[in-house]
Amino acid sequence: MSDVTKTGMDRRNFLRTTTLAAAGAAVSAPFISTKALAAGTTWKIQSVWDAGTVGYTLFEEWCNNMAEKSSGELTFKPFPAKAVAADNNALFDSVRTGVLQAMNPFTLYWSGKIPASVFLSSYPAGPDQPAQWDTMFYGLGMLEKTREIYKKYGMFYVGPIHHDANIIHSKKPVNSLADLKGMKIRLPGGMVAEVFEQFGVSTVSLPGSDIFPALEKGTIDAADYVGPAVNWDLGFAQVTNNILFGPPGVMSVYQPVDLMDLTVNMRAWTQLPDPMKQLVEDQVHAYSLHHYVTIQKRNVEALEKFKQAGSKVSRLSAEDMQEFRRAAIPVWYRWANKNDDAKAIFKLQLDYMMNDIVGYISPDDIKGQSL
Repeated sequence: MSDVTKTGMDRRNFLRTTTLAAAGAAVSAPFISTKALAAGTTWKIQSVWDAGTVGYTLFEEWCNNMAEKSSGELTFKPFPAKAVAADNNALFDSVRTGVLQAMNPFTLYWSGKIPASVFLSSYPAGPDQPAQWDTMFYGLGMLEKTREIYKKYGMFYVGPIHHDANIIHSKKPVNSLADLKGMKIRLPGGMVAEVFEQFGVSTVSLPGSDIFPALEKGTIDAADYVGPAVNWDLGFAQVTNNILFGPPGVMSVYQPVDLMDLTVNMRAWTQLPDPMKQLVEDQVHAYSLHHYVTIQKRNVEALEKFKQAGSKVSRLSAEDMQEFRRAAIPVWYRWANKNDDAKAIFKLQLDYMMNDIVGYISPDDIKGQSL
């Protein structure tokens, strides 16, 4: 049996068993009222990672260490995707209402509810280095602005968690933006889909667990998801044999720094004493670094596995990158002008990108655009 075939069997087996286990956990886990929380506080936290992936394994390990780090004062009880809340809308509402005390989502998932969230994770041709996002959040005031936005929804945004870049796996080679024309690709909705549609792509929105069967059946030609480590766990090498990166140094032109976060029910957050709040903030910041570098290490290993399984890597050119950014800029402005919160976050980022230190955008690039 080949490694690829074995991976496929393993993938199906672990998805079947972990789904059953997660369902059982969701039924048996008691609801913990925030009113009863004092010494020995327990938070139920659901991630959007599927059980069995490297992403969820890292999240689970981090949660399981919180009791020790807090000397037993705060325990994180982790759940994988769909274990308590069945989908993303239910996850958002479960945290707002206190059914869950917190969540670990991809921040971009809330673009339909919080337009500013498209600018709280990387977006097409925007800032593409993790340090740039840390600078904006922790140095230029974006964290405080984000918390003001989330407060309106009864939630506290603790901080960003660096994950990875998103890459595209396809059945046929893609060597330029022109090669995308006519393809049906799974992509996140919102801004990302709008930019790709300008290059003749038919976009489809699917949850991560539905990507493999869609590729296997041929209902889509390609799919974006996260990076090589998780995509290998999900079996993408069995159903595609091409991987698309951005220009050298940029894994992805459309979501180069895909951010997750820890978001907490506001009532649960305010019931924590201040020293414990600071501990949670510090641990999220530390986890962001650990999560990112561990995923990058796994990416290096997983990419070799993809190549051994027959996958070929291609890269877009620097000229493609510039063309993609030209197509993206009007879309940035459309989303920024959806409301004042989105406008404020985007203006902070635009100023940063136009600063000569970054130098991604010039006045000529945004001529004719307005906020």
